[in-house]
Parts: sequence; structure tokens; C-alpha cells
Amino acid sequence: MTQTTELDATAQADLVRTGQASPAELVDAAIARIEQMNPHLDAVLRDRFDAARAEAAGDLPDGPFRGVPLLLKDMGCHMAGEETAYGLAPLRDAGIRWRRDSHLATLFRAAGFVVLGRTNVPELGTTVTTEPAANAPARNPWHRDHSTGGSSGGSAAAVAAGMVPVAHASDGGGSIRIPASECGLVGLKPSRARVSQGPDIGEGWAGATIDGVVTRTVRDTAAVLDLIGRPMPGDPYAAPPLPRLLLEEVGAPVAGLRAGLCASPPDERWLDHPDCRAAVAAAGRLLEQLGVAVEEAHPSALFEDDFSRHFNTTIAADTARTLADFERVLGREIADDELEPRNAWYRTSGGRMSATDYLGARAWLGSWSRRMAAFWTPADDGGQGFDLLVTPTVGAPPPEIGWFTAAGPREEGRRVSSFIPWTAQSNVTGQPAVSLPLHTTDGGLPVGVQVVAAAGREDLLVRVAAALEEAAPWAGRRPALPA
Repeated sequence: MTQTTELDATAQADLVRTGQASPAELVDAAIARIEQMNPHLDAVLRDRFDAARAEAAGDLPDGPFRGVPLLLKDMGCHMAGEETAYGLAPLRDAGIRWRRDSHLATLFRAAGFVVLGRTNVPELGTTVTTEPAANAPARNPWHRDHSTGGSSGGSAAAVAAGMVPVAHASDGGGSIRIPASECGLVGLKPSRARVSQGPDIGEGWAGATIDGVVTRTVRDTAAVLDLIGRPMPGDPYAAPPLPRLLLEEVGAPVAGLRAGLCASPPDERWLDHPDCRAAVAAAGRLLEQLGVAVEEAHPSALFEDDFSRHFNTTIAADTARTLADFERVLGREIADDELEPRNAWYRTSGGRMSATDYLGARAWLGSWSRRMAAFWTPADDGGQGFDLLVTPTVGAPPPEIGWFTAAGPREEGRRVSSFIPWTAQSNVTGQPAVSLPLHTTDGGLPVGVQVVAAAGREDLLVRVAAALEEAAPWAGRRPALPA
């Protein structure tokens, strides 16, 4: 039998369902893989191997992924009585244990997943590489001197290295899609409110944050989102209902859809790497072969100058509030020198901000989102009538570890901004977007292509992603890892 760690989550679950493997065998194989690989990658921060083995040997829920190993990002998705430290040294050192399960953790467990531990994250998830001061940097399985992306970098490294077939991830400005791009995975950011953040969070970053997963196959992404995309009573709002299960979209035809391609940002503020342009061009050719009408086009509001300023206003306010909440949990203040400079600045800025400034930023972003939506609005309703926008996921292939911070805090901010021309927009609009591993540099580093659909249209994304996966299969590509 094929080694179970080489299989996707759907195939592993089928082994359990047909009696060819037990949950305990899947969990033991994943633990052995983590113990073999993690010393080289620092993807997993804390394990719960004893608890996982006990759960696998016990009475697991009879969900679709019964016995399949899962890792949770060390941010959100709380489990009662267990630590989640958000990449923050004061929380890590205090060993804070959360009081209750999140709705998402409950859904993962009901699906039958067995949680093996927590994955590495940047401090508070506010940057695009997983190099926290509190922990060792996560290393890219394709080249260990390069970044995994962030903030779900540990999760992406773990899946790419075959530790688990699927891992929890979350996305506030690209944090599912950026690591998926850099580690050669499928990373779908769902529509706003598709996955509940309850009971502890109503909306994060003014509604920009959302949970999901990183996987190696589109069918895994679809099947997991079918299970976790269920609202919790009391959520402030809900995503538009889907026409059918996402898994049923795998294999559906895509001919007749209309896609706009945008391979380069408009000016030198953003990185514009030739491999990223080549990835989009190749994706466009594949889509045309599949019967999609492709042309060069993008929303006119995509690169409006004031977008980043107003988005950062919401991040700063949320960071200040989040740190105040953590101080209450800790029972003490968190000093600036206990934070990375980026987050100390966010807290100071957010703490000084007036309510009217914050609401003004949200009002501007609301108006801007409507200008963006015109691209996907049918022509009969006065829009441009596109189904999809296709872009690079990020501005360049995975940089070397240390590149973002090498020139100091001010330059760090400029480099981070230059690296992400494409991702944060769909967080603010609430649209679903997926990064697909369609390109590799000559040096063997993954480069993702992003596809964005209208709000609520994960069905189109899954349909198109599955068609591209069939046309240019990627699941068999694996990094060369130490024995």
C-alpha cells in the first residue's frame, strides 16, 4: 500500500472507511513524519501526540474525514483547555489555555479529524512571512533558506512536507493564499462569513479575516469547506448560500465563463517578477483551452492609492483591541519591547485613533468595495460582466528568510507592501479567492496564480480550480526533503 502520508485527505479517509487502515495507523504515520521533518522546517510549534493517539484509538465521530490527521494554526480555532499563543511571546510564556472550543474546532472534530498540534505563525499574523521573534522561522520545504509565506506559513510547510494532508489556515490580507503560493499548495480564502469565527470573534479586521485550510488537492479543499462552511447562531451576518456542495463542482465544465487577466501591477511600488507574469500567462492559455473567454482586464479600483492606508487603519485598531484583550487574559500590560516593532506601531496608532477616523476608513472601504464589485456585476446591471479575475498571488517567488526585516522596521513595511499587490483587496471586498500551484521557477520554487470570483461564488472557484488541476496536475510534485 502507498505510504499514507503521500495521500490526500480524501484518500486517507477512504482507507479508514474501507477498513484498509485505522485512524490510529494514520495518526501514527503522520506523527512519525512530523518527528522526521519538523526539525528541518520548524513548521509545528506544539504537539498533542498523546491526546491524538488516545482520540484515534477511541470513539471518533463518524464524519467524512474520520481518523485523518490535522494541524491547527497557532492563531484562532481555540480548543478548550489547550494553548493558542498567536506567535506572541507573552502568551507563549504564560501557557494560557483557552476556556472553550471555537465553532470551527467543533466542526473539524465533528468531521472526524484528529488534531496533532499547532503550526508556526508570525506574531499576531500581521505580516507575510513566518519569522516570529518568539519562535524559530518556518522554513520552506522546497528550499529551506526561503520563506514559507505568512501568516499560515507553518501550516503550509507542514502540508507541503507531507506531515498532514490538510491544515487549518486563516486569511486577513492573503494569509492562506500567500503561503499556498510559496509552498506549492491549494489555498482558498472563502467569502466573508462563510466560516464562522464564533463564539469569540464577531468580525476580525473589520470583516477582512476568515478561516479555511491549505491542501494539496482541490477536492480536499472543496470537501473540507463543505463541512466547516456552516454558520454559528448569532453570527453578525452570513455568506450567500451555495447552489450545491462544493465537492459536486469538481469536474463540472467551465466553458463559457469570462476571465480578466492582470499580470503586472501599474507601477514600481510593487514587485513585478517575470515568473509571476509567466504564471498568469500560462494560466490564461490553459483557461482558453478549457473554453473560458480570456482577455486582459481588471477592476479599475484595484490599485487605488488610498486603499492601503484605510485598510491599515482597520488593522491598527484591531491590533490595539486584540492586545488589550490579551492583557486582560494575562492580568498585566504587554510592554512595547515585548512586541515586534510592526505590532508596537500598530498598537500605538490604533490606540490613538479616534472613533470617527476608524469609521471614516470603514466608510471609504465600503464605497471602494462597491467600485470593485462592478467588475463582476453582469452587464445587464451596469457592470463589466466578468466571472473571474486572474492575477499572480504575490509579486515575486518566495524570498530568502530575513529579506523582509534585513533593512530595519521602516523598510520592512515597504517590502511587505511591495510583495502583496494582489491579495488584500478580496479580504476587504469579502470575495472568495484561491491560489493554485501552476508554476515553478527554474530554481524549483513554487509560484501561485490567484483566481478571484464574485462574493459568494466559491462554486465557480472550485469548478475552475479543478479544471486547471486536471489540465496541469500538481499533486504529484513534491519537494526533495531530508531522509
